[in-house]
Amino acid sequence: MSSAHTNNPAVSMKALTVGYNGVPVLEGVTAEVPLGSITAIIGPNGSGKTTLMRAMLGLIPVMSGEVLVSGRHPHDIRGFVGYVPQRFAFDRNFPITVREFIALAGDKNCTSDHIDEVVKEVGLLPTVLSQTLGTLSGGQLQRVLIAQAIIRHPPIVFMDEPAAGIDVAGEAVFYDVIEHLNKDHGTTIVLVSHDLSVISKVVTHVICVNRKLLCEGPPGRTLTKKKIGELYGFDAHLH
Repeated sequence: MSSAHTNNPAVSMKALTVGYNGVPVLEGVTAEVPLGSITAIIGPNGSGKTTLMRAMLGLIPVMSGEVLVSGRHPHDIRGFVGYVPQRFAFDRNFPITVREFIALAGDKNCTSDHIDEVVKEVGLLPTVLSQTLGTLSGGQLQRVLIAQAIIRHPPIVFMDEPAAGIDVAGEAVFYDVIEHLNKDHGTTIVLVSHDLSVISKVVTHVICVNRKLLCEGPPGRTLTKKKIGELYGFDAHLH
């Protein structure tokens, strides 16, 4: 297992076992998310990727071991991290504008100008702010969810399968936004993905899981042909 750990990682896991109703989904994971990285949690369907992220966010209890986010217990990170869910279910007829929706996640410093600025950062036109959520395309909604996640400038943003359901052009813009947040704001990004082509483009660190930790480290060094075969089957490969 390769490692590129920092002294103060954004997330650290030690012998972490998590699951549901007493049945482990992931066992004995020891890994770190380096501060300032774009880290992808990768693995085949059913491998425990989303479960691992849910444990980092304190959304499911830990069966054994430990997970810390910036040295804090996951229950103490509310308001400190951003989160973009895989699916956002809502009533498309509900009369809430994009501006109102983003403001819901803001704090006392969340001015109208600040919302304008954040929307621009995620690559949307200011005209979108007066639209209702239900009128947005999949790609627009995804970027609005990112805008809401970053409204308080959190040091870490978690994203679960963030590009699912977005067309290719929208996906390219989306990853530009992720790189911008990482490079220009120093935001640590943790994303769940099964798309290997994305890994080669923007990701700086990978955590590969399939019921347990299979590998971890910089993608170029970690995702060998043998390791990708172990993860996805031997007909898979990285471009």
